[in-house]
Amino acid sequence: MLQKAFTDMMDREVKINFPPRRIISLVPSQTELLYELGLKDQIIGQTKFCIHPYSSFKYAVKIGGTKQVKYDVIETLKPDLIIGNKEENTQEIIETLALKYPVWLSDIYTIEDNYKMIEQIGLLCNVHENALTIIQEIKSNFNHLNHETQGTCLYLIWNNPFMAAGRNTFINHMLQKAGFQNVLEIGSRYPEVSEKVIKTLNPQYVFLSSEPFPFKEKHIETLQKILPEAKIKLVDGEMFSWYGSRIKLAPSYFEELKF
Repeated sequence: MLQKAFTDMMDREVKINFPPRRIISLVPSQTELLYELGLKDQIIGQTKFCIHPYSSFKYAVKIGGTKQVKYDVIETLKPDLIIGNKEENTQEIIETLALKYPVWLSDIYTIEDNYKMIEQIGLLCNVHENALTIIQEIKSNFNHLNHETQGTCLYLIWNNPFMAAGRNTFINHMLQKAGFQNVLEIGSRYPEVSEKVIKTLNPQYVFLSSEPFPFKEKHIETLQKILPEAKIKLVDGEMFSWYGSRIKLAPSYFEELKF
C-alpha cells in the first residue's frame, strides 16, 4: 500500500497508508460527512455522540465520547486513520493517539473552513469527487438563502450557569448567515453570562440551543422574565454548530426561523 503525506488544518503532517481502509472518527458532524462521502465500509469506529446516520449508528462500534475515548477499544480496532477536531477533542487525547496512529485534525470557524475541510478529507480518503459534489450542494443551498437582517441575538448553549456562543465561533458565523447579529462582541469564545449581563446586552432574540444543553420550554419562561421584550426560541443546535455535510440543511431551517 502506498504511503502518502497530508497536511491537516493545524498544519501538522500526517502520513497514512493511502487510501485508508480503517477509519475512526472522533467528531459527530465529521462522522456523518464520512458516511455521505461513501465511506461506510471504511468506518470502523465512532463516538457515542455520532448519531447520524442513525441506521449506521445503531450497529457502529463506539469508542467513547469526544472528550473521553476508550483507548483499549481503539487498540483492538487497529485504525490506519483517525479524524478529529481541535475544539471537539482534547489535546491530551489527540497527542496520546498520535503516538500510535495517524491523526488528522480539522479547525473550523467559518463556512469557508468547512469547504476546505470537506475537500481535504475527500483527498485524504480518495473520494475527492464526492467531496466536491457535497460542497457544491451546500453552496447552492446558501446562495438561495434570504440574507436580510433579523436583529441582535444571544445564543445560549448551557444553563446554570448560562453560557453563550461568542464571536470567534462557527455558531457565530452561522448566526450571521441566518441574518442575526451576535450581541457578544468581545470576550471568550463561550463565556458565562449572568442574568445582569443578559439584561445589559438586551438582545432582540434569544436562541436556546438543543445542544450541548437540552433547553426546554420551561427555560423560555425563565429567560422571558429576564428579557420580557425579547423573542425567545428553542433552536436546533445541529443547524448552527454541525459543520460537515449537515449544514446543507441549514438554509431551509434558517428560513423557518423568520419571526
